[in-house]
Amino acid sequence: MSDPYQQQPGGYGQPDPYGAGQPPQPGYGYPAPATPPPPVGYPTAPQPSPYAAPAPGYGAPAVQPSNGMGTAGLVLGIIGVVCGVIVVLWPLGMLLGILAIIFGAVGRSKAVRGEATNKGAATAGLVTGIIATVLIPGILLLVAVSAAGMASGL
Repeated sequence: MSDPYQQQPGGYGQPDPYGAGQPPQPGYGYPAPATPPPPVGYPTAPQPSPYAAPAPGYGAPAVQPSNGMGTAGLVLGIIGVVCGVIVVLWPLGMLLGILAIIFGAVGRSKAVRGEATNKGAATAGLVTGIIATVLIPGILLLVAVSAAGMASGL
């Protein structure tokens, strides 16, 4: 019988002097990568750390811009100009023009402070309010005066 602890190929006992059964030792050249590269064609997304900071955009909700004043000024200014052109409705056009000036100025100041994003609409409401309040009644007054002058001159 043979000794079970004696060195035999593939048996028990002392390890093989040539290193069979052990992991290979690193040799010369570049070291082997610790993890295999991902397969081609399947992009992998980076996994977030459980301790990482939250991504931007999460947390407190963003404040929505308040564009109502500038938009209201623009709408009232346009309606005021249309009512001013219709001669019968010029008093309503003046009233809407005054409101358009107020709303347009408030909306423009909000846009300058950064609370609104429609600075152009607020400015257009301010301009159309001025047109409805001053320019159209002024033109109607000039037409009335010239008509009266022409009637007295005949």
